[in-house]
Amino acid sequence: MEIAVLLPCYNEGPAIYEVVRSFQKALPGSVVYVYDNNSRDNTVEEARRAGAVVRSEPRQGKGHVIRRMFADINADIYVMADGDGTYDAEAAPELVKKLKDENLDMVVGARRSVEGEDTYRRGHKFGNWMLTSTVRAIFGHGFADMLSGYRVFSRRFVKSFPALSTGFQIETEITVHALSLTLPCAEVETRYFERAEGTASKLSTYKDGIRILSFIMLLFKEIRPFIFFTAVAAALFAVAMVFGVMVIAEFQQSGEVAGIARAVLTALLMLCSLVSFVCGIVLDSVSRGRIEQKRLHYISVASGR
Repeated sequence: MEIAVLLPCYNEGPAIYEVVRSFQKALPGSVVYVYDNNSRDNTVEEARRAGAVVRSEPRQGKGHVIRRMFADINADIYVMADGDGTYDAEAAPELVKKLKDENLDMVVGARRSVEGEDTYRRGHKFGNWMLTSTVRAIFGHGFADMLSGYRVFSRRFVKSFPALSTGFQIETEITVHALSLTLPCAEVETRYFERAEGTASKLSTYKDGIRILSFIMLLFKEIRPFIFFTAVAAALFAVAMVFGVMVIAEFQQSGEVAGIARAVLTALLMLCSLVSFVCGIVLDSVSRGRIEQKRLHYISVASGR
C-alpha cells in the first residue's frame, strides 16, 4: 500500500532533516512530502537533502497547508506530523497497522510527555484539556488529545474532508468532521519530545486558544443548530421572564404599566426567543442535509484498502 508522510513546515530548518530521515526509516517505501509555508530559513534545503519531496503553499497558515496537501497527494494511507521533531516517528508503523487491521479512517497519536515538564507546557496542556472537553460535550464521544498534529488517515477520510479552516483550528475541524459523520477512529498514546534546538513554537497559547474556541462555537452552530439556537432561545426567554415578572408586579401594585420601555423590551425578547427557536428547527433540517451529502461523498471514495 502506498503511504504518504505529510509534514507541514514553517521555519523548521534545524529539525526537518532528522524528521524526514526518521520517518523514512520507520516507514520504508513511503514517500515523505514537506510542504513549506514561506519559511525564511533553510527548511527547503534541508528537506531536499534528506530526500523529501518538497512543495510549497504561499498562503500562510497550517490550515492552508493541510488543505493543499490533501488535495494534491494521492495515496492509500496518509501519516501527518509536524516538522519540529516533537512527534515519535517510531510510533508510525503502530499507528498505520492499527488503521489497517481495524479498518479505521483515522488514528490519533495522543501525546505523552517524556522529557520533562517543558515538553508540554502547562498552558498548552490545560488549553488542550479544556477545548477537548468542550468538543466532547457538544459533539459526543471525542478524543483525549484533540489538538494532536500526529495522525494517520485513510484515503477515504482525506478525500472527503472539506478543510475550511486556515490556521491551527485545522485539528479541531478534522476531529469534528470525524465525530459528525461517526467515522471509525481510534487513539494511540505516543511519546512527545521537546522541540529541536533552534526551532520555536508557532502556537500562541491565548490568541490561538481563543481562535480555536471561537471555531468550535462556529462548528456547533453549523452542525448542531437546533441545540445551539434552542439554547439561545432559552437564554432570551429567561431574560424576558425576569423583565416580565417586573412588569406584572408593577401592574398588580399600581393597576397600570409604568415601565413601558421594560414591557416593550420583554415583548421583543420573547419574539427573539421564538425566532431563534424556529431558526433552530429550520437550520437543523439544512444541517442534516449537509451531513448526508458529506456522508454520500465519503462512501463514494474508494477506501484504498
